[in-house]
Amino acid sequence: MKKILVLFGGCSPEYVVSLQSAYSVLRHMDRERYRPIPVGITQAGDWFLYTGKWEAIPAGTWQERHCLPAAVSPNRRDHGLLVWRRGGMEIIPLDGAFPVLHGKNGEDGTVQGLLELAGIPVVGCGTLASALCMDKDRAHKLAALAGVKVPRGTVVDRSWREDDLQRAARDLGYPLFVKPVRAGSSFGITRVTGPEALVGAVKEALKHDREALLEEAVPGFEVGCAVLGNEELTVGLVDEIQLSQGFFDYEEKYTLKTSAIHCPARIRPEQAAAIQAAARTIYRALDCRVFARVDLFLTPEGEIYFNEVNTIPGFTAHSRYPNMMKGIGLDFSALVSRLIALGLEP
Repeated sequence: MKKILVLFGGCSPEYVVSLQSAYSVLRHMDRERYRPIPVGITQAGDWFLYTGKWEAIPAGTWQERHCLPAAVSPNRRDHGLLVWRRGGMEIIPLDGAFPVLHGKNGEDGTVQGLLELAGIPVVGCGTLASALCMDKDRAHKLAALAGVKVPRGTVVDRSWREDDLQRAARDLGYPLFVKPVRAGSSFGITRVTGPEALVGAVKEALKHDREALLEEAVPGFEVGCAVLGNEELTVGLVDEIQLSQGFFDYEEKYTLKTSAIHCPARIRPEQAAAIQAAARTIYRALDCRVFARVDLFLTPEGEIYFNEVNTIPGFTAHSRYPNMMKGIGLDFSALVSRLIALGLEP
């Protein structure tokens, strides 16, 4: 039976979502083939082997009991998890690791680099792809080189001058979006409708990253495509985000107060096929492996624009990625087994 490290929590604003996703992954893991080794990372950055009931993970009480200090050993001969028990240190050998971490310090290549250094196979994208996909500017540049349309944008850093900001915004046109270059779940993103709100939006974005992206607002609506695989790729159904107001920010993503997700998307079959083809192209261009969700825009004229890639999308029972795969006949348990098998491939 293969031992699979399941990492959850983390130093990210998306900590709570990670707890819910990890619980779903743990519950649906094939216990006849895999032995899950749950390791939680607190918001302060402490790592613990968790030996209690899994229900305490989504409840947010997991760290109160049944925790042992732990760390991934960077020593390749160990190939495992270091656990500090009362009687001394134990090494738990690992066959693979499934990081169920969202946002910074989990989805951006940091944890992936640690696991690759230790020689532990990663269920998901590697260090390079994770870092690239978290970086909206560089991901867009590579997608454009691969032939996919991307929104026009300008990057600014903390040395910005208001005159330069206003000039860049005028060139892009209002409304526009101001985003941190590297952040997840729409944190720090503002839809700006006029010059009076621009400076405040840039300051907000720069709270989350050292660079901010001013990006044109693409007309139409957002669509997503789940991609699975290494050499051969499988794509799920295309879904559609229907917005009644604003944009798909953090609150909307997890409450759907004024929005709805349609899977499959309410578009023509040829449009869905074109979106799936673009998702494959982007997945390859950014060196993704095992799985990722590619988000795009579909304009009223039928043009497809790249938005972003989520290398560790949500994995709750109602999350978009598993629902796209369910639509092609891959249920949650089968999906988790497929992901682990792909992650363990050399």
